[in-house]
Amino acid sequence: MEPSAHVGKTALPGVGTRYDLDTDGGRHVSVVAHQDGRRILAFHDPQDEDSCQDSVALAPQEASTLSKLLFPDPVAHLHQHPEIDLVTEHIPVTKRSPYAGRTLGATAARTRTGASIVAVLRRTDAVPSPTPDFRFAIGDTLVVVGTREGVDAVAALITGG
Repeated sequence: MEPSAHVGKTALPGVGTRYDLDTDGGRHVSVVAHQDGRRILAFHDPQDEDSCQDSVALAPQEASTLSKLLFPDPVAHLHQHPEIDLVTEHIPVTKRSPYAGRTLGATAARTRTGASIVAVLRRTDAVPSPTPDFRFAIGDTLVVVGTREGVDAVAALITGG
């Protein structure tokens, strides 16, 4: 029977937690997560888990860096392109707004500004991706994403400025 990945977890009172991984390649790897944030990465003989073949002590920031290498940020590439300059801003709907009581579609915000109203916050609720027939109310907060110019244009549109 071929080996398969199997993860185990063992509490180490006063120390932290030990996580064990038996890889498909037949290797036994452990990570001891200390309560103070340190991590020990260790390689064991698969036949004798008490026989440590090698280990590496990692400070918290080193462990964090290693985890990012093993599981990269899926949107990190967006931060590498300075020409992508999107901002997010919260814009309140006040009683002065010409769109209080009117629908999102009536604003034609995306067509007029290039920015998008991606959510509406209302009291203790959130409405993600509101549809064109969503009706704004006084006290709503619009979550707007776009370029600085586009977001400023939506703010002027909604506030009547």
